[in-house]
Amino acid sequence: MSAPPPTPTEGIFRAEFNPLIRWYLVLYVAGVLCATVVGIPLAALWMLGLGQWWARHYYDELLCEVGPDFLRFRMGILFTVEKTIPLENIQDVTFVEGPLLRRFHLATLKFETAGQSEGQAHAMQLTGVVGAEDLRRLILERRKALKHPADREEVVLLRRIADRLDEVAAMLRSRG
Repeated sequence: MSAPPPTPTEGIFRAEFNPLIRWYLVLYVAGVLCATVVGIPLAALWMLGLGQWWARHYYDELLCEVGPDFLRFRMGILFTVEKTIPLENIQDVTFVEGPLLRRFHLATLKFETAGQSEGQAHAMQLTGVVGAEDLRRLILERRKALKHPADREEVVLLRRIADRLDEVAAMLRSRG
């Protein structure tokens, strides 16, 4: 079980990926290859070892970090995609969970950014993040904190007040 994600104002959070994504990728690509007559021999080669090798290396290269004001992710083997997206440019984070993904206890997060063209959509998604719903919530909370800095200052002030009240309550208990 992974640690809970940090609060919206804390430092960098590094997401974990579910190792089952390797088998999901192997089976998904094999299914796509089997969809064509030409791909069936390739699917056999894929299932006999090439797919497991590729999926293991793909999994090892996956990275997702959420900082106070950015989202960074990396994926790929031969063609590596690494993106750093300012959180203020993220319009929405969509949580997708289909039957095959659900079977492997996986989900996909799709990121919509300001000024995004339709052709970029394939590079703007992550599959297999452990706690994908929590990560989605964290990204949206941090984006909101950036767009509403007064809210962030109020939260800090309220935390200071709460800490001070805890100190007063402790003093009263000790006298008591």
